[in-house]
Amino acid sequence: MLARPATADIVYVLNSGDSSISILDVATRTELRRIPALREVHHLVLAPGGRDLLIADSGGNEMLFVDPTTGDVRRRERISNPYHLDFSPDGKHLVIASLRRNQVDIYDAENLTLLTRLRTPDKPSHMAFRPDGKVVYVTLQGSGTVIAISLETREVLWEAPVGREPAGIIWHRGRLIVGVMGADYFAVMNPETREVERQIPIGRGAHTIFASPDGKALWATSRVESRLAEIDPSTLEVRRVIDIRGGPDCVTFDPEGNLWVTLRWVGRIARVDARTGEYETIRVGRSPHGIFFQPRRAESVGN
Repeated sequence: MLARPATADIVYVLNSGDSSISILDVATRTELRRIPALREVHHLVLAPGGRDLLIADSGGNEMLFVDPTTGDVRRRERISNPYHLDFSPDGKHLVIASLRRNQVDIYDAENLTLLTRLRTPDKPSHMAFRPDGKVVYVTLQGSGTVIAISLETREVLWEAPVGREPAGIIWHRGRLIVGVMGADYFAVMNPETREVERQIPIGRGAHTIFASPDGKALWATSRVESRLAEIDPSTLEVRRVIDIRGGPDCVTFDPEGNLWVTLRWVGRIARVDARTGEYETIRVGRSPHGIFFQPRRAESVGN
C-alpha cells in the first residue's frame, strides 16, 4: 500500500530504463514507492470507467492492471509486446501498437479478447482515433507513414506518407497532427485527402502533442531541441516556446491545467505552470516515458 492515504494526488511515471513505475506524492514531490516491471515500460492508459490503469511493459510482454488511486497491482497478463495503447472513444476496443514486432492488435475492451492481429510495415508507434470510434490512425516510424484501420472490418483502409520517423499523433478538428521526429515539425494531415496540408515548426525531434483539458491549447514536445511549445488550437500557430533541458516527451495535466512532463534524457519529470511557463523538476528513474496524474477527487485527468 501507499505510504500516504489513497485520497492524495499522485503521479505515475514509467521508468523505461529502470524497469519500474514511480509513484509520486504531488504535495511533497517525493517518491512513495516503485512498482517493479519485468523489462521496459513505455505507455499507459486509464480504462473506461476509471477502475484500472493499464501499464504496458513492452519488453516484458506484459500488461499491469493497477488500481489508480492506491497503486496496488490487481493483476498481470501476458500481452505480445505492448508499446503504445489506447481505448477507442466508444469504449468498445483496446488497440495496442507493437513497435518491435510490426503488428497492431485489436482487442475487445470488455473482456480483453484478441479480435485481430494486423501485420504492418515498419515500427507502428502511436495512435489516434476518429471521434466516432470507427477508425484508428497509427504512425509507422520506420516507414514514414500513417495507416488508417477500420475498427468495424478490422482492415487497413489506407497508408499515406507524412514525414521521416513519425511519432505522436492526435485527431484535432477533422485533421491529424503528427510529430515528425526525424525532422523539426508537426505535420497537419487531412485524413480524407491523405495530404499534408501544412507544417508546424517546433524544433528537432518533434515528438508528441497533447490537448489541454480546457481545450484552449495544444502542447507539443521536441525531444532533441528540448522544448515544450504551446499551440493555438484554432490557428495552429505557436504561441510560445518553453525551453526545458532533458528531452521533454510525454505530458499529463493536473486539475488546475498545469503540465507534468517526462524528461527522457535526465531521469526527471517537470511540473510546468501553464500560465507563467515556470517549472520545477523532480528526480525519478532512468529514461522516464509515460506519465499519468491521478487526482484525489473522483474524476481523472487523461494522459
